[in-house]
Amino acid sequence: MKKVQVSLNSIDKVKSFVKDISDFSCDFDLISGRYVIDAKSMLGIFSLDLAKPIDLAIHSGDEDIAEIMEVLKPYLAQ
Repeated sequence: MKKVQVSLNSIDKVKSFVKDISDFSCDFDLISGRYVIDAKSMLGIFSLDLAKPIDLAIHSGDEDIAEIMEVLKPYLAQ
């Protein structure tokens, strides 16, 4: 498992984020405080506070991480 922070501060960013990660078969969780949401669930994402960066847990083998990180570049929090 790898954790990164993502910034999903607009509706368009959330839609493209869900579309991009849905191409992968592994699981993704968004963690905000005590809430853990399936990152492939657009409705779940909108239940979080999107004003600040959110932790993303990637449950994948090491062989997929490089490809996943490339797809996540536009969403990574600075």
